[in-house]
Amino acid sequence: MVILKRAILRLLKEFRPEYVSGEDICKKFNVTRTAVWKHIQALREDGYEIEARPRAGYSLVSVPDRLYAEEILDGLNSKFFGHEVYYYDSVSSTNDVAKELALQGARDGSLVVAEEQTGGKGRLGREWYSPKYKDIKFSLLLYPPVNPSEASQVTMVTAVAMALAVRKKTGVPAGIKWPNDLLVEGRKICGILTEMSAELDKINYLVVGAGLNVNQELADFPEEVRDIATSLKVEKGVELARVSLLQAILEEYEQWYMLWLEQGFSVILAKWKELSVSLHCPVRIHTLNKSWEGWAEDVDADGALLLRLPDGGLQRLIAGDVSLRV
Repeated sequence: MVILKRAILRLLKEFRPEYVSGEDICKKFNVTRTAVWKHIQALREDGYEIEARPRAGYSLVSVPDRLYAEEILDGLNSKFFGHEVYYYDSVSSTNDVAKELALQGARDGSLVVAEEQTGGKGRLGREWYSPKYKDIKFSLLLYPPVNPSEASQVTMVTAVAMALAVRKKTGVPAGIKWPNDLLVEGRKICGILTEMSAELDKINYLVVGAGLNVNQELADFPEEVRDIATSLKVEKGVELARVSLLQAILEEYEQWYMLWLEQGFSVILAKWKELSVSLHCPVRIHTLNKSWEGWAEDVDADGALLLRLPDGGLQRLIAGDVSLRV
């Protein structure tokens, strides 16, 4: 059923804006007119606008702004990122779904996307606000052939790729705040969360989740975060096509991921530093049980932040929540 529906959709796209007769569709897929009509109705229920004319057939008028697998795969130029797409209208957490898929043997680069997350979490277990049909929420399942000690580097690979994709596709100057947020003019536009299953010397799988604010208005954000959050629409003043933006992210991400596997972390770190907005400035850092203030001096070869303390000492931090101090 799903395969036939997708095939009819591809055919309508191929001939768009021309009409395709019901008889031709029946002959091509060896099905009845009733079956064709049922699939046309199912596509309409999914949000596709399809016009029907007697003796002419069906014509695809418009495509909905939904992160459907069919739309993501249509024109995606990656080698394996996103070639298997699991779409959900609403889900508790895309990361949780991706972890379940890993246990079932899902392929490398499998993509989980959702229009709504009801139980999404950010770093330190914080709730992640998630409006429906306005942002991009995805998780990518990866099996990198590296040591578990190197897994944290993937978060920085992700941040580099997403910042560059946003800049290239939209012109919005997204920058990276250590360790895993994207900011625009000091306001958060994206969060990244990496989770791992590993043994002592082997990564079983990595799940990288990201939430990118795309088409929200400021009024869509809870009042308590309106001063610290933004979206691409707020920054540009226009609504953006989420599917083409996600495709750009997947393509950019795959390039940097493969570069990391082939050439190591140093090339990633150099680009990360170039895109950083949280280095060489005063910061406040909160960890699970302590807070620090000082000067963000550098990030070392392992991705840890080197914080110059007021007394001149140097504190190495591998995790924490950074606030930029003006």
